[in-house]
Formats: sequence, C-alpha cells, structure tokens
Amino acid sequence: MRRLVTVNFAPCAILVTCLCALVRAGSFSGRSDWHAVAPTGPRALAEALLFVMACTAVLALLLHPFQVRAVRVLEGYWDRWTATAGVAGVLVEMQRRRWEALRGRAEEATRDERARRVQADARRRLALHPPAEALLPTALGNALRAGELSAGERYGLTTLSSWPRVYMQVSHRMSEVLGSARDALDAAVNLCWSFLALTAASAVALHEEPSQWWLCGTALASAAVAYRGAVIAAQTYAGLMHVVYDLHRFDLLEAMHYRLPSDRQAEEEVFVQVSDLLNGQRPPDLRYEHKGARRDGSDAYDADGTADA
Repeated sequence: MRRLVTVNFAPCAILVTCLCALVRAGSFSGRSDWHAVAPTGPRALAEALLFVMACTAVLALLLHPFQVRAVRVLEGYWDRWTATAGVAGVLVEMQRRRWEALRGRAEEATRDERARRVQADARRRLALHPPAEALLPTALGNALRAGELSAGERYGLTTLSSWPRVYMQVSHRMSEVLGSARDALDAAVNLCWSFLALTAASAVALHEEPSQWWLCGTALASAAVAYRGAVIAAQTYAGLMHVVYDLHRFDLLEAMHYRLPSDRQAEEEVFVQVSDLLNGQRPPDLRYEHKGARRDGSDAYDADGTADA
C-alpha cells in the first residue's frame, strides 16, 4: 500500500490536480481566472475531490506497467530511436569528459590538506560511475550502471543475469531496505515525469500570459529537483546491490544445489560457470549437492558431502 501511494498515486495526483486547476481557471481558452479554481460549497468540493481521485487512480493504473520503461528513458537508453541517438552520443561525450576530469583530480599528486580532501571527494564520486567505455548519457543511468556492472562482477557473477535470482535469496531485513530504496527511486522518477508533463501543459496553457510563466519555471525546477533525488536514490540502490552480493552470493549456489567453493579462486571459477549458465551459454561442470534426508530419516550424504550410490 505504501508503494502504491508514494510511487504511483502521489505523482499522478499532483499532475491531475494541477491540470484540473488550469482547466477550471480557463488557462487553455484565454486569460486565467484563478478565483474560479476553488470550488464553491461543500458539495462542489466533494465532487471535485472525487473527480481528481478517480482520474488519479485511472492514470496510476494505466502508467503502472510502464514503470520500468519510465526509469529506462531517464537512464539514457535512447539508441533505439533515431531522433535521440545523436543526442545520446553528444551527452555520452560530455559524461566522458566529466569522468576524465574526476579521474584527473583523483590521481593528482598533492600535499595540501584542502587538495587532499578534494582528491578524496573525487575518488568517492568516481567510484559511483561505471568505466568510461560503459558510460550512459545521463547521471541516473550512470548511477545505476555502476551497480549493474560491478556488484556481482567482483566475484565472477554477471550482475544483470544473476540479480533476479540473488534478490530472491536476501533476508527479510535486506528485502525491506532494498524495497525502500527502490520505492524512493521510482517515486522520484515518477515525480520528475509528472513535473515535466506539467511544464509542457502549463507552457501551452499560459503561453499568452507572460506574468504567469513563473509557473512553468517552478514546474521545471521541481522536475530537476526530483531528477536529482532519483540520482541520489539510484546511488543508494547501487550500493545496496553490492551489499547483497557480499552477503548472499553463496545463498544463490545453495538454492541451485551447487557445492560451495573452498577458496577465492574456486569461488570465481564457480561463479563464472554459473553466469554462463544464466546467460544461456554452456552448462556448468559442477557437482550437485542436495542437502537433506532420505524418506527413512537417514542422512543422504556422507561426511565429505558426497551422495550415497
């Protein structure tokens, strides 16, 4: 219920309420009369609230299946569209220059105390970015890709293919933390889209009223704040992805009934084979380990973990 309200209902309610206010003020047909926005009387107020809630609920239900796509567009996956592919290339180059500037500050030799603090901050920010060859056009895309390309790869797992399976093994406490971070990300993305839509609608409605253009600027500034919030939430979510692999990567092997590795080198070899399996390549050359008991209650495994014949 909390996710439904914060992620879907609230952003749509803001958009629907503001659009209704523009319509009641007559902004689309002439000069705005803001005195006509407020309902007169309890019955009119109840009818207006009921109408807004109904429109909000319908809009939220219609947009809910597109939640992943809404995030993907703001991430910068624009190459599939001809109109945005060129813009994506320009923005990626800008992101690469910023990345190189950060790397330069992070690797710069210095003895000054203030310069060392700047260097530490540059290293921290650089760690929140993916490698230069994997940069996306937007800050949101780079924040999420930093987790998608490094959380599981540190152990030999491909994050994108293994994440849905590792996520199912997390503890209840970790699941709550991940859900909260994801809700914050999706809510900020939806707020950004709502304010962008409101900016476009108010620009159309108020284009003949220069004195009211500040409303368009306010909506656009709110969209920028919401986008920045989405970037911060994405960085938090990417950091939690690293924590999940730190704590639960072996739970994935147990769930798939593979024997746990004995050292760091064996771990990477096992996870590389598991990643190949999840990516649809070759089946792993690994022994199964089915922990349990026979129907008669006796242990089905020897002390060394091998199954009886």
